[in-house]
Amino acid sequence: MFLLVCKDVSPPGQMTDLLFVEKKLVLSLKDYIREEETRLDKLRLWADRLASLSSTATTDAERFLGNPVNAFKLIKRLNSEWSELEALVLEDTSHGFISNLTIQRQHFPTDEDQTGAANALLRLQDVYRLDTKTIATGRLPAGHQRALGNLQYFEYQLSKQQGAPVAEQSATSGGRPDDYLPERKSYEKLCRGEGVPMTPRRRSRLRCRYHDNRGHPSLLIGPVKEEEEWDRPLILRYHDVVSEREIEKIKELAKPRLRRATVHDPQTGKLTTAPYRVSKRAPLVDKINLRIQAVTGLDVSTAEDLQVANYGVGGQYEPHFDFGRDDEPDAFEELGTGNRIATWLLYMSDVQAGGATVFTDVGAAITPKKGSAVFWYNLFPSGDGDYRTRHAACPVLLGNKWVSNKWIHERGQEFRRRCGLRQSD
Repeated sequence: MFLLVCKDVSPPGQMTDLLFVEKKLVLSLKDYIREEETRLDKLRLWADRLASLSSTATTDAERFLGNPVNAFKLIKRLNSEWSELEALVLEDTSHGFISNLTIQRQHFPTDEDQTGAANALLRLQDVYRLDTKTIATGRLPAGHQRALGNLQYFEYQLSKQQGAPVAEQSATSGGRPDDYLPERKSYEKLCRGEGVPMTPRRRSRLRCRYHDNRGHPSLLIGPVKEEEEWDRPLILRYHDVVSEREIEKIKELAKPRLRRATVHDPQTGKLTTAPYRVSKRAPLVDKINLRIQAVTGLDVSTAEDLQVANYGVGGQYEPHFDFGRDDEPDAFEELGTGNRIATWLLYMSDVQAGGATVFTDVGAAITPKKGSAVFWYNLFPSGDGDYRTRHAACPVLLGNKWVSNKWIHERGQEFRRRCGLRQSD
């Protein structure tokens, strides 16, 4: 009799365990599939939402980004949310999207950019006195500074007739606030269009004329339209000094070269990045320089490079002087062309709201107008600085502000703008 010994592969108890192991594996597999489906559903939602948003935004990119809330959301998406998307698809590293995203991420906004955009929204809320709901919904008010200023002026006149306390007329505020700007209060009022404008009698003395700069050859046939915007100091606006085509060409040439703006540091005498100048700059073309020379009558061969600035979300330049002051003996020494005698500021875009150029010591507010340029002297004929020219660029509330400026220096102007006989001139 043969004893046939059969060996079970596994005892029934162990087989039962294997069945439950398999069941768990199946459940785990289903969980994985559900997670993958959820992941893909999220990716579909991402793709659909971004496709719709991109389609709307790129129809008119500058107008879309002119809304600071839209600009902040774009920065936030690229800096924060796209990292979440990357994590969702990171398992499939063979997909070309991952490598492409990795390459592109070096160009994405950083945490500093996101913080800066958030601070810009807070700056707008503070300067223009916007409530939180207005900021949250992105429905920012468009306003005209001159219209608001007229309203303030009539309220001022009415208060005088009724014997009420007269509104503060001083363009500078007393005391020193928590920050380093003593005139912040007047600066913000001017930005909101709440400054008291000059009286009708005083404004009636301002003139408009066709200007050919005493028969300059390039202006004989086509003189420029000159408007006196302010009298003390004299601030002139020249209308239609550049064409639409020239503006677009300037922007096209400038965009690849735009970089964070630099200003003169009075402590070191060097040009340095300034946290309060929220813009970008770039050198530009000779053709515009020759036009500036023809209109102003000044020699631009010793002037600084023509610069382009683009003020986006909350972009501003807080109160400052363009010229080097007495306590800055080494100002612009590296240039060897003397002090900044005059400033030419060209507006290359209209701005829906905000973005005015304000002169805090005198209460002037100059509204951006595309194709026009404003011009003023920073120095008296004696060579002393005109402290009435302290000015600032108000934050852009709605829209996109493009400007270019030319700082003209003293050297070369000896026979073009002669010194006065008295130091007080």
